Amino acid sequence: MVVISILTFIYQVVDAVLMILGWAVILQAIMSWIPPLANSWLGRILDEITEPLLRPFRRFQIGGMGFGIDFSPIFAYFALYLIRIAVLPLIYSLLLRLGL
Repeated sequence: MVVISILTFIYQVVDAVLMILGWAVILQAIMSWIPPLANSWLGRILDEITEPLLRPFRRFQIGGMGFGIDFSPIFAYFALYLIRIAVLPLIYSLLLRLGL
C-alpha cells in the first residue's frame, strides 16, 4: 500500500512538472513576440528553462534563417502533452501491475 502511495505521488509530481513546462513553453513563445518582455529577467529565465526542450525541434522552420516561422514551441508542447497523456499513464499502470 505504501508503494502505491509513493508511485502515485511520483506520478502526480512528474505530471505537474510536465504541465508547468508546457505552460513555460507557451509563455516563452508569447513573450518572444514582444522584445522588451523577451529580454526581461522573466524572459531570460523562461529561455533557460525552455531552450533545452525547444532545441531538438528548431530544425522545423518555414522560410529562411532570419525570416522563418519557428514551430518548435508547438512541437515541444505537443511532445510534452503526449508524454503526459500517453507515456506517463502507461508507465504508471505498468509499474502498478508489476507490483513495484
